[in-house]
Amino acid sequence: MTTTMLSIRVLLFAQLAEETGQDKLSLSLPQGCTVNDAINALIDIHPLFNEKKSHLAFAVNETYANPQLELHDGDTVAIIPPVSGG
Repeated sequence: MTTTMLSIRVLLFAQLAEETGQDKLSLSLPQGCTVNDAINALIDIHPLFNEKKSHLAFAVNETYANPQLELHDGDTVAIIPPVSGG
């Protein structure tokens, strides 16, 4: 039996884009995956996400989302680092 794979677009902002050298990338993840699964897949590609994970905010299709939200084919996940300053 084959696993259905989803195509997920990931947008990176500010220091995340600078540190990875990318502002967007694509992930292929199994059906039933969550935002957290997408982050874990990114950690495999860019280990710097591991130390920042607890400080990030997420949006799916332009709506803030929690890490347990299930993703669907074609979703866009924005990863938003903490903002400092005033």
